[in-house]
Amino acid sequence: MKKHLTVTAIIAAAALAAGLATAPATQQDPPTGGEGMEGMPPMPPPPGEHHEWLQQLVGEWTTESEMAPGMPDMKTTGTDTVRSLGGRWILCDHAGEFPGMGPFTAVLTLGYNPETGKYQGTWIASIEDHMWIYEGTLDPTGKILTLETEGPDMMNPAPGKTAKYRDVIEIKSADHRTMTSSALVEGEWVEFVTMNYHRK
Repeated sequence: MKKHLTVTAIIAAAALAAGLATAPATQQDPPTGGEGMEGMPPMPPPPGEHHEWLQQLVGEWTTESEMAPGMPDMKTTGTDTVRSLGGRWILCDHAGEFPGMGPFTAVLTLGYNPETGKYQGTWIASIEDHMWIYEGTLDPTGKILTLETEGPDMMNPAPGKTAKYRDVIEIKSADHRTMTSSALVEGEWVEFVTMNYHRK
């Protein structure tokens, strides 16, 4: 009985905390971004313009790749479903087919870190075990987001060998964007594929 009451008390406390977190603001509530409840960290400020930039990617998209000149002639097509997480993050569910490897799925997350002043995110796919960690910046035009990452060296499959990569997202219009991937090879960035996204 005592154990049951303890569990019930924990659930009730969690429900109360959730209710406080979602309750409308009153004169007694601390302002958003100010001090939180006693003993609690301050609430973060609401999503800003950098978070809002990501929201333009939300929606249903079709995708098609184009290999850079000099690369193997491979093309992939697929779909991209992008949803918002609280106006702070976007989650992209990608499904496509990779030549020689068959169908695959992948998940891209992107957000913005006000403390570092940089965008951040991850990429995982069903055809590999590496989690790619992104950090990037937006150019002055507000049209190009450059994401830097590091992972297995595709040109040298030796165990532990890594290389630097760059994915550049460019907004062409409200219904068309691209993502161009490059690798740092002998001190130079070499493009190897561009993915076109068209809104359904």
